[in-house]
Amino acid sequence: MSRANQKLPAEANRALFVKGLPYNCSTEDLFTLFAKFGAVRQIRQGIASNTKGTAFVVYEDVMDAKGACDKLNGYNFQNRYLVVLYHQPEKMAKAQADLAERTENLEKLKREHGID
Repeated sequence: MSRANQKLPAEANRALFVKGLPYNCSTEDLFTLFAKFGAVRQIRQGIASNTKGTAFVVYEDVMDAKGACDKLNGYNFQNRYLVVLYHQPEKMAKAQADLAERTENLEKLKREHGID
């Protein structure tokens, strides 16, 4: 099937979210891996304790991002299996809002029951 005729999933975009990265992998390692699928515009690795092992990879072209997502999800990279997903900011915002609400509810219950 030619590239122009490929069907894209609804959530497809140029930005990928990658989980399961080894903590010691470099940005250069990621460029080497992801550039096999097309021109990479940007890679941002997580450095905070709660984002370590993750990265955002942004391609110039959505079809390159699709190819990388299709081929690298589940790929064994430096003895770790990668999870590669399309970045979906609206889902991330909803998840953060849900977490904040659950945390608030937990704190309220702790106060009501005198738990530290």
